[in-house]
This record gives sequence, C-alpha cells and structure tokens, in this order.
Amino acid sequence: MDDQNKNLILATALSFLVILVWFVLFPPPEPTPPADESAIGTNTADEPVAVAPQAADGAAPAADQVAAEAVEDAPRLPIETPRLTGSISLTGGRIDELSLKDYRVSLGKDAEIVEVLNPVGSGAAYYALYGWAPGTGLNLEQVPGAATEWQVESGETLGVDSPVTLVWDNGNGLTFRRTIAVDADFMFTVTQSVQNTGGGAAAVAPYGILARHGIGEDADLPGLKNFFILHEGAVGMTDGSLSEIDYGDMRDFDVNAEERAQAEVFQVQESGWIGFTDHYWMTTLIPEPGTPFKAAAKYDDRRKIYQTETVLPTMTVEPGETAQVQTRLFAGAKEWETIREYQRSGVAGFIDSIDWGWFFFLTKPIFWLLHNLNQLIGNMGWSIIGLTLIIKAIVFPLAYKSYVSMAKMKELQPQMEALKEAAGDDRQKMQQGMMELYKKEKVNPAAGCLPILLQIPIFFSLYKVIFVTIELRHAPWFGPFRDLSAPDPTSIMNFFGWAPWPGPEPGSIVALIFIGILPLLLGISMWLQQKLNPAPTDATQAMIFAWMPWVFMFMLGSFASGLVVYWIANNTITFIQQYAIMRSQGYTPDVFGNIRSSFKRGPKPDEK
Repeated sequence: MDDQNKNLILATALSFLVILVWFVLFPPPEPTPPADESAIGTNTADEPVAVAPQAADGAAPAADQVAAEAVEDAPRLPIETPRLTGSISLTGGRIDELSLKDYRVSLGKDAEIVEVLNPVGSGAAYYALYGWAPGTGLNLEQVPGAATEWQVESGETLGVDSPVTLVWDNGNGLTFRRTIAVDADFMFTVTQSVQNTGGGAAAVAPYGILARHGIGEDADLPGLKNFFILHEGAVGMTDGSLSEIDYGDMRDFDVNAEERAQAEVFQVQESGWIGFTDHYWMTTLIPEPGTPFKAAAKYDDRRKIYQTETVLPTMTVEPGETAQVQTRLFAGAKEWETIREYQRSGVAGFIDSIDWGWFFFLTKPIFWLLHNLNQLIGNMGWSIIGLTLIIKAIVFPLAYKSYVSMAKMKELQPQMEALKEAAGDDRQKMQQGMMELYKKEKVNPAAGCLPILLQIPIFFSLYKVIFVTIELRHAPWFGPFRDLSAPDPTSIMNFFGWAPWPGPEPGSIVALIFIGILPLLLGISMWLQQKLNPAPTDATQAMIFAWMPWVFMFMLGSFASGLVVYWIANNTITFIQQYAIMRSQGYTPDVFGNIRSSFKRGPKPDEK
C-alpha cells in the first residue's frame, strides 16, 4: 500500500515535470520584428483580395483583382474614437486600417500602438469587406464588391455618435448604401441597403468577409504565438455550439480544383458569429440575432488568403422597394468585461471567444475572482496573492486531514525505517509491517496525495488565465516587475533588478542559468514546504524528491512571473498551514522539518 502510494505521488510529480519541461523546450516564439504582435501575413505588389461568397441561388463565386497601388491611392474616410484610430478605404468600402489607442506593442517608451487591421499592400493585409452577391439576372459588375468605388453621402469622420454613409449607383436601377457606426469600444454596426428604381426585380444576397493574407501553406503566419495551449485561427458560434479551427487546420481543407478554395460551412438558424482570434485581439462578423445565415471558414491556397464569411439569405427587391440588412463587426481587444457586455446585449456566447481551455469550469471562475480582486486592489500582483489566499481557504477543509496524516507520517518515519531494515529484501514482510503500523496509528497514507491532486488542475487553470487573458498583458506589480505575463526580468547579472541595466533575454540559456529572484524564492519555498512532508522510504524516490525544488526553480525561470508569484504564495501559505496544523497536533517542527512530538509510538519491531 505504501509503495503504491509513493509511486502514485512520484508518477504525478514526474508527469508534472514532463509537462513543465515541454513548456520550457517549446516556449511561445517572439513575434517576428519589425511586425507588431497583431500583424499577419505578407503581400505581393499586385495582390488579390478575398473571394466573393456564393449567392444563395448558386451563382459561382469569383475573385476580384485589386492592385495594391489602387488601394493605397484610394480616398479614405477617417475613423476616430476614444479607443480607435484608422480609416475606411472607399475602394471596396472596406474597413482595413484600425489601431488600438489603449494598447502598445511593447513596454518601450516609443512603442507604437497595436494595429489590428491593415490594408492590401501594407505587408500585413487584414480587413473587413462587405458586399452583395448577385442572384438570378445579375452579374458581378452590377453589385458592389472589392473594387467598387464608393462615394461619401454623409459624414466626414466615423466616430462615436457620428456614423458615415457610403453610396454607389450601379447605373442599372440599383442604388446601394452602406451606413457604418461605431460605439465607444470595439463594435461597428454596418447597415447595408439596396434601392431598386429599375423596371425589374433584383435578387441579391448580403455578405461580410474577414480576410487575412498569409505567406503559404508550409509556413506559419508571423506574429502568432503558435503555442499548443492557445487557440489562434477561426472561431465561431453556431446556435450555441462553439467551433475553433486553427490556421494550420484551415490550410488542410480539401481544395476544390475549380475554385482553388474550400470552406468549412456552418448553417446558423437563430444566432451566431464567426471571425478570427489571436492571442489578445479578435475580429468577428455578427449578424443580427434571429437571422439565419451561412457562416464559412475558408482558405484559398492559390492566393494564400484565410477567410471567414457570413452570407445572409437572398433578398428579392421589387421595383420601387428598398431592402436593408444590419450586421455588426467586432474588431479590437479581447477584454473580458467589454465582451461580456456585448454578450449581455445579445451576442450569444460571445464570452467563449476567449480561449478558456478544457478546464473552463475552473478558468472562468478563477479569472472572475482575479478580475474582481484587481478591481478592488488595483494591482494584479497583489491580486494574484489574494487569489491564492482565497483558493487555499476554500480547499483547506479538504487539505486539513491530509496535513494531519502527513504530519503523522513524518513522525512515524523512524519506525518505517526500522521496519525496512528488519524486513531486508522481503518486500511482502515490509508491506505487512507498514499496513499494521498504519492501522495501529490510524494513518491513511493515501491522504497525502490530495493536496497534489488538487493543486495540478488549479495550477494549469491559473496558467491558462495568466497566459491567455489580456488583463494580465503588461500588468505591473512593483519595481522591476512591469509585466506579469512575461518572465521574471531580474537576474544576478542586474543585481536582481537593482542595477539600471536589463537582465538576460528571457528564454535564453543565460536567463535559464542566471535565474531571477522569483524563481529563486520559488525553489526555497518549495524546499521548505517539502521538508514538512514525509520522505519516501525508497532511496531513488527520495533523491528525486530532494532535487525537485531546484529543478523547478530553474525550469520556471521562463514562465510568466505572475504564475511564479502564485506558486511562491501557494508554497508559503501551505508551509504556514502545515506548520500550524503540526503544532496543533502536538508536533514541534523546526524550519528543516525535524520534529519533536508527544505522539506515543509503539515499540520498534526488534523490541517486540
């Protein structure tokens, strides 16, 4: 029983160790300079734009060719809000230039603000394009598309409470209008209308496209983290069902030889949305709730374009009538509070656009608690420590018996060693002796596993929260700790942050050797906490456990400093709890775990 218990603990610890080694060996790569962390893809001098979606009546899709120079020279309509800046190109009426005023690429004084959308020819084309797919009796030249030259009908600058309207007349009795509004955060409202002044009915299907120009199916997009615990790619909600498709999986779509593109298609009946998500930024097409539509994620292997689209049902506009449809576009930061408000306003399941992972039942409440603590305290570092205190208080009733059992196990260590010596190589005799000892002293050796088993999912959930959520990005603590989502910037090379020069590059060999103050404190706290636990009777296991604090100390040097803060706090609180419980049970441990007790031991085996 004892060996099985020890093997379980050892297997759990070694599994944890293997995962941590993986994190260190395969850390998220830094964005390729000079592109900022939101930039995606490259372009050619004469670059194609997104493929127009297929109309509901079966009209064939087509690709518009728009020279990069034509887009660069096109007149533009400015976008200016308290949180956004950018412009709309009147060629295609596309929203293709957008930056976030509240976020910068790095912590440097002269760091540029983050760019979310970029026009064709910029080196990182990423844009939103709206239009109408032609139905029966119409062709592509008679509906607005990527090359359409729109005119400004009203408005000079798109801002909060200042919508703009674009207009285009096809010269055959159809007048198309597009009114664009934006709120105080990241949500655009796009109202498309078509007025029929001709002599016959017109069938058209409104669509929206998000397009990103990539660099080929055998290469990764620059600026992405490419980390296995983070989803980057297409994300969508289909009547309550979440779909996530990585960029690599999009490149693996079966390609239609005629169209050179194939889509993963979703039919939405009541409510849904689709778009692209990166580490911290997202763009999403959101039709009005209650409107059925077709959503698609597509990769064009000839043009190297990643594309998501929404196509609404074909509308038949009779002579003298006007048809209108309204959709929304989210383009900005994945702020939990902002996205939650949009969900409350009718965007179903929008909070799930944040990648909560498999442990969503833990990551969601952990983030909620951390967010509210930060709102109260105003400092994310102290909030993480406060979160640790609350988690330890919640699991304390479960951990109490474990700590008592581990204290008794620690006190029984001499008798267990005596049993081992008396049994020699007779493992069965040793097992029987251990069982009798546990039964006599009323000790449950399996109880010691509980703290470890509880800690693992909580650790990974907090790691997910710290790594994924934008609220931890560039979140300061104090002194040199200016970004809790980044590794510890201190090192013995800069006197643990006291010197004015920076430490070694995070993730480098030098940084792994000359660790910062946080990993050092982690190793010490883990070693002290381990000293209160009973040592394995097996010499090999004991050696592995003895080295684990120092191995973890070096391994965690490249982890987010916020996670290391949590682990230091957790070890410290665990040490204090265990020490207090051991004292309450009559044991008096010193700082190295050596204890005296009033616990009455039975006679040693050789005294019977």
